[in-house]
Amino acid sequence: MGSSRWKVAVAAFLAIVGSLLPVDADEHEHTYTDKEEVVLWMNTVGPYHNRQETYKYFSLPFCVGSKKTISHYHETLGEALQGVELEFSGLDIKFKEEVMQTTYCEIDLDKPKQDAFVYAIKNHYWYQMYIDDLPIWGIVGEADENGEEHYLWTYKKLEIGYNDNRIVDVNLTSESKVKLMPNTRIAMSYSVKWKKSDVKFEDRFDKYLDPSFFQHRIHWFSIFNSFMMVIFLVGLVSMILMRTLRKDYARYSKEEEMDDMDRDLGDEYGWKQVHGDVFRPSSHPLIFSSLIGSGCQIFSVSFIVIIVAMVEDLYTERGSMLSTAIFVYAATSPVNGYFGGSLYAKQGGRRWIKQMFIGAFLIPAMVCGTAFFINFIAIYYHASRAIPFGTMVAVCCICFFVILPLNLVGTILGRNLSGQPNFPCRVNAVPRPIPEKKWFMEPAVIVCLGGILPFGSIFIEMYFIFTSFWAYKIYYVYGFMMLVLVILCIVTVCVTIVCTYFLLNAEDYRWQWTSFLSAASTAVYVYMYSFYYYFFKTKMYGLFQTSFYFGYMAVFSTALGIMCGAVGYMGTSAFVRKIYTNVKID
Repeated sequence: MGSSRWKVAVAAFLAIVGSLLPVDADEHEHTYTDKEEVVLWMNTVGPYHNRQETYKYFSLPFCVGSKKTISHYHETLGEALQGVELEFSGLDIKFKEEVMQTTYCEIDLDKPKQDAFVYAIKNHYWYQMYIDDLPIWGIVGEADENGEEHYLWTYKKLEIGYNDNRIVDVNLTSESKVKLMPNTRIAMSYSVKWKKSDVKFEDRFDKYLDPSFFQHRIHWFSIFNSFMMVIFLVGLVSMILMRTLRKDYARYSKEEEMDDMDRDLGDEYGWKQVHGDVFRPSSHPLIFSSLIGSGCQIFSVSFIVIIVAMVEDLYTERGSMLSTAIFVYAATSPVNGYFGGSLYAKQGGRRWIKQMFIGAFLIPAMVCGTAFFINFIAIYYHASRAIPFGTMVAVCCICFFVILPLNLVGTILGRNLSGQPNFPCRVNAVPRPIPEKKWFMEPAVIVCLGGILPFGSIFIEMYFIFTSFWAYKIYYVYGFMMLVLVILCIVTVCVTIVCTYFLLNAEDYRWQWTSFLSAASTAVYVYMYSFYYYFFKTKMYGLFQTSFYFGYMAVFSTALGIMCGAVGYMGTSAFVRKIYTNVKID
């Protein structure tokens, strides 16, 4: 009995993990024999300017072909979360077998159906189809110049290119527009023409890419500009800190040689004075350590997913990017537990189980909470973006049976391997009073200014990423994204080190939260930029698209802020430990 339960548990776990792996969605091998069935899948339909507001193709009163329906089930979690709604078209298509213009069904157009088509045409509805995982887009219809009469495209002219036994190209031409009038019958027809192509199977997605947009001189110039800014900033920070620290060390060495009377009469100031408080635990250490652990995990996920995308061309498979990100996030949960658990232990935290739960579910709760809210709006709109209940259950299973146990393993390792508070200075029993300082040295001001330079290094790349996600562009220049990620981390660390040095020099030892928040403030500027992008760079409209946009932009900005905050804190922590290790403390 026990062994059977164990087998069932293992099978369930493998099924959950297997569902996350990116796999070929329908035509697994992508190879065909002559006259073998080729499936035309109908996906979604929706307004052109609202990419995320999509509905099932047959939510409009289109008719289905006479061929027997083929059942389809989502095979990746990413497809289900992205609202992929594949339904069989009913069209009879066979490999290398041409079809002359043939009527496959007729629409009995009554007044409600006419109104549905007219609404779709007025809102510029487009639809998406798939043949052998290759996307095809077509427009529902068009209006006349006055916008009073509306026409439906009734003829789908398919031209499919093949190379040996593989499909490498698909083109759709919409023809034969028919005026929409109630109480009429509209014949829907299609034709299929096959042509030999020299395009290699590995290069068949190149036609969907836009090198003139992503590899524009402005993109190259922005990367070069950010790279030069990094070199300048690193050199400037290194020079200033090395010269300043050398003077500090020289001044502190002279003070050590003075007797007690001279030292009391001297002008003592600077970061050495707070050596007894600089390693004091931060306020709210449980939340702080959970944020640091989550930020380290987000950085790991970003780094790994970008490398996988550079190697595997994830844009060629539906939902594969999201599936890969979820799988990598679940697999890197020990990183969260290790860094969060070890930091919490160093700061003397005792409720480590609570810290582990908060660290494990901080990001999933934020994402799922936002998705749950938007899901209500999607259900109200009957949109395909509404997440099925079974998919929600699968995500919850991943959180409880994959992420939480791996986080527990990381927490235990972090507490045991690097949880000892081996600080170079002893912590005083009584906190030192913080002296008055100039307004621009206050932590609130430092936090507001800390994110300007990191945002300046990435805001051009933000435009390209936003355009690929919120418009009809496929992002494929992941080498640029990796370079921008490295630049962002370097700039963030340099800025937070400088901010922390000024703070400590003003004898304010509250550097932990200040370093985290000053780096995380980059997210505030990114979210502000998203408002500009929405109102001036897009034509989005409606409650669903607006809530979807600003909801998930808030999630993206928050995750970016947590990652930058963790990176800034880790770099600053190494800097603080280094300078207090090298100075002689009584």
